[in-house]
Amino acid sequence: MKQYETVIGLEVHVELATKTKIFCSCSTEFGGAPNSHTCPVCTGMPGSLPVLNKQVVEYAAAVGLATNCTITRQCKFDRKNYFYPDNPQNYQISQLYLPICRNGGIEIETEKGGKKTVGIHEIHMEEDAGKLVHDEWGESSMVDFNRSGVPLIEIVSEPDMRSAEEVIAYLEKLRLIIQYLGASDCKLQEGSMRADVNLSVREAGAAEFGTRTEMKNLNSFKAIARAIAAETERQIDLLESGESVVQETRRWDDTKEYSYAMRSKEDAQDYRYFPEPDLVPVVIDDAWLERIRAAQPELHDEKLARYLEEFQIPRYDAEIITGDKHLADLFEATTAICGLPKKVSNWLMGETMRLAKETETDLDQISFSPENLAKLIQLVEDRVINSSVAKDVFSHIFSEDIDPEQYVEEHGLKTVADDGALRATIEKIVAENPQSVEDYRNGKKKAIGFLVGQTMKATQGKADPGMVNQILTEILQA
Repeated sequence: MKQYETVIGLEVHVELATKTKIFCSCSTEFGGAPNSHTCPVCTGMPGSLPVLNKQVVEYAAAVGLATNCTITRQCKFDRKNYFYPDNPQNYQISQLYLPICRNGGIEIETEKGGKKTVGIHEIHMEEDAGKLVHDEWGESSMVDFNRSGVPLIEIVSEPDMRSAEEVIAYLEKLRLIIQYLGASDCKLQEGSMRADVNLSVREAGAAEFGTRTEMKNLNSFKAIARAIAAETERQIDLLESGESVVQETRRWDDTKEYSYAMRSKEDAQDYRYFPEPDLVPVVIDDAWLERIRAAQPELHDEKLARYLEEFQIPRYDAEIITGDKHLADLFEATTAICGLPKKVSNWLMGETMRLAKETETDLDQISFSPENLAKLIQLVEDRVINSSVAKDVFSHIFSEDIDPEQYVEEHGLKTVADDGALRATIEKIVAENPQSVEDYRNGKKKAIGFLVGQTMKATQGKADPGMVNQILTEILQA
């Protein structure tokens, strides 16, 4: 059988985090009653005129700078004509001839552990379309224009990826860059980051690309990986049977793990692009570009390197924490208060992750304050409470952001630190459990664990385990 190579390029649409739409002042907030975030501009009413949102330009340029693109200093908008029910004007304002960013690229790690640069052909600004809501019980569809006019950037890669693993690595890197910039939350499940996969196969070693298809409706990394595997297999089967691959747009059904043809793939001439007559060109002068450049934050790769050097936490911890901007902000703010980076890392990697998973809470929805986590860590460090009590207190911090100092005081959770009272309790436990004492003295050292457990039970978990072990050892070896 012939050997084939998969060639993949991506068109990634990202909804920008502006409060208002790209050409009008309607809200971009997710949700809301159908058609409640609309006006004459974003519903395409005759005579309405667009006014460009400056923040859209700044976000687009920021993403371009962070992805090593050349910024087009004088860019303009074009009309992309197509007719579809969710497109109110029957055209989309986009950029074809002079997109704001061109010729960039980002470095990814390949599955073999090497480095590879995926080129970015261009990034352009455009408006989103509305949304069709299909009637499950009938044969009609309704249109919600709340999303119409929401600002997008479309990031068009070069066809440089050769596997699903490289695609996911590219998307994860891109998502982190955009989230760190604050340009978008990049939530695939809410549609604020959407990827269309352009894929073709060719015989290994061939110079020419094969015929590509474009797959849409991909709303998770797992769906993208499954779609790539299925489309690769479909195209190879066609070629092996002597048939041709048709250039077309296909819709992926992740439930059935199957794609089906939507329409033939259009080229630029099919959209009859022409310059947008209602918008003037955008001129980005040196001063404006320099302000955008100066506002660029520390991005993921730089933050990861700094964490390893400055905080001396394990690489695995640093990668997980910096892999979510909200978690990284929480880590840094808490560490700045208590000065104990490894302890902070332990609480985030352990109990925070556990509770987030149990409660199905997204990491960016974690709402407890760094001040309260820092207080809890200090209570443990000062031996005011033990680690067992601390975990219970943290569960309340996680869910209610309570003040741990106040909570410990009100619920009488402080560690039993009176050596005399604790020794009396332990002596009573020892007297009540002669068999365990005999086992310990006969060499079964694990028997002390039972006595520790009984002591913790008697003190309602408030004894210091280290002190309990120390006193027990003294008594048993006397």
